[in-house]
Amino acid sequence: MHLFIVGGETVETELRRKFGEAHHYDFCPATAPDLTGRLAAADAAFDLRSWPELHYEQPRQPLFYDTTARSLAQLFHDEEPPFGPVFGLCALPTLLDRPLLEVTLLDPATATVLADLCANLGTEYRLVADRVGLVTPRIVCMIINEACYTLQEGTASVQDIDLGMKLGTNYPHGPFEWANAMGIARVYETLEALYQDTHEERYKVCPLLKTMYLRGEPFTL
Repeated sequence: MHLFIVGGETVETELRRKFGEAHHYDFCPATAPDLTGRLAAADAAFDLRSWPELHYEQPRQPLFYDTTARSLAQLFHDEEPPFGPVFGLCALPTLLDRPLLEVTLLDPATATVLADLCANLGTEYRLVADRVGLVTPRIVCMIINEACYTLQEGTASVQDIDLGMKLGTNYPHGPFEWANAMGIARVYETLEALYQDTHEERYKVCPLLKTMYLRGEPFTL
């Protein structure tokens, strides 16, 4: 398949690993003057920007949008959908290249299209609710947030918390290692969106994490 990707610079390696080298990948800058022509040549498109807008081109090809911090319902509120189907996924670094692709639907009638598309992409998938945070990002960001509260209180060090999480849960990364890999800004924005969506205290951003975000600093591992 010919895959057209906008805004996927941070997950290019993961995207190639996830779907394999049997496909043709066109990573296109958002400002490319030939974007429309390159989109027309694609079998499927991925717009992984914070505010995806390929639907304005009214393509007939399937579109995948990053809906980690904004649901499809939110993105298409008072908007005309494109001619083709639109699906949501998580494009946070470290969370894309996994056995199951978490996917949301804008229109339930496109479920059969998604099944055929994922078969052609060579990936298993699971449908999840069209809500901010999907499933895995919601859990991982909440764990990172709780770890920040623990660090803020001086209960344990970054190294102790990361090691304890990996040994105790067999997770591939500790929470601070994971936050750095995903990007502090992305973790912060996801938690902020979750809190605005749910108003649940567990998603309220820890002051320490907010400070790291405002300073643009990663955690010292």
